[in-house]
Amino acid sequence: MAVAVAPAGLRGSPWLSFAVRRLGRFAISLWVLITTAFLMIQLIPGDPVRAALGLTAPVELVNARRAALGLDDTLWLQYVHYLGGLVTGDFGMSMTSGQPVSEVIGDRLPATLQLALPAFAVVIAVAIPLGLLFAVLTRGGRRRGGELAFTSTTVLLAAIPEFLLAVALVAFFSVQLGWFPVAGNADASSFVLPVIALALGPASVLARIVRVETLSVLGNDFIRTARAKRLPARLVYLRHALPNALTATLTMGGLMLTGMVAGTVLVENVFAWPGLGSTIAQSILQKDYPLVQGIVLVYGIGVLLVNLTVDVLLAVLDPRSTIREN
Repeated sequence: MAVAVAPAGLRGSPWLSFAVRRLGRFAISLWVLITTAFLMIQLIPGDPVRAALGLTAPVELVNARRAALGLDDTLWLQYVHYLGGLVTGDFGMSMTSGQPVSEVIGDRLPATLQLALPAFAVVIAVAIPLGLLFAVLTRGGRRRGGELAFTSTTVLLAAIPEFLLAVALVAFFSVQLGWFPVAGNADASSFVLPVIALALGPASVLARIVRVETLSVLGNDFIRTARAKRLPARLVYLRHALPNALTATLTMGGLMLTGMVAGTVLVENVFAWPGLGSTIAQSILQKDYPLVQGIVLVYGIGVLLVNLTVDVLLAVLDPRSTIREN
């Protein structure tokens, strides 16, 4: 009697182990983020409602706003209500406008994404081809002048803070030349300067990383084997060298994308961009802590999702990374 042999179960699958580890890490990080965001208001010295409404606000108004925000409850009960609200998409109420925080975030988040996503696309579209090109041109110690110019330029551009770069772009291209709007996002031309200010530094850093990683890959035996087979240079560089150089590139690209979050806050304020960055700056000045809390939480979740996406892409490019290291 033949006995059917069951295929290997998922229990021994490295992909399942990888998914469990990454999702578990994501869940723990999300809980820490939520708890930290909740405690942010609790750790603020004094009465946050009084600070938001002002010292001259009537006591009755302050008490009513505290009751509406649930700040008169015990800390544990506030935490439970906060978690329950997050499950239903309730981030609380703004102290200054009385508008739900989720509505404010929903109104401003698209503008931030419209700025951040094109900027990241520019970083990838510029950095990877540029780094690959200069790796090919300067491999084996060739073209020392080109290598020096590339390194010096990228170091200089990467060292300029987004805020200063944004101010310089506005002063020259908007005020002096009048080519682009000074502020706002009314039309397509409004995106040019903010995207450049946000993308130029990260693109410079990533281009250097791509060049270094590509030079390292070009020295491997499989590249020499591909050359010995007289494969076209295009195939050698794009099919064999670039995919192997993208592992470290993706890792750094993900880290820079999370770092661009802080850049959006600064750049949005320079260009009066109606996104979350300018909103959080205004809410800090107005001491609107529930709104600050909600925006910080959204930014944090975005960072966690970016890191999770990068981990998955790295695992696809290099399946060996799915195996747990001892």
